[in-house]
Amino acid sequence: MTIELTLLAFSVGLGFVHIVVASHSASLQRGYRWSASSRDEPVELLHGVAGRLDRALRNFLETFPLFAAVVLAADASGRHNALTEWGAQLYFWGRVAYLPLYAAGIPLVRSLVWNVAAVGILLSLVALFWD
Repeated sequence: MTIELTLLAFSVGLGFVHIVVASHSASLQRGYRWSASSRDEPVELLHGVAGRLDRALRNFLETFPLFAAVVLAADASGRHNALTEWGAQLYFWGRVAYLPLYAAGIPLVRSLVWNVAAVGILLSLVALFWD
């Protein structure tokens, strides 16, 4: 398996980490009774760490499909080179760093790290068309 596909699989695992920490944090804030309910009634917005973890999850869910698409397209087209490898590395490690930075409420560094992950996606995209 290529490094790009390995990092894609690791990113799926990271997605589960996002889901678990965000949902657990929301349950701590809203109560486990709410978690076990049908959730038909509107609820207050999450705040503090729970809100940040929820927003980090939403952000992951926005970027992950783009990353998955370019990695799978590169694999299907047989394009594996330094750009695809660097792109996958930048995306994965950027996303790993992003979660605790967002949870801790560190704004500027968090945004820079988000850009690192975004550059990773773009590098992988460029690699699809680069001969």
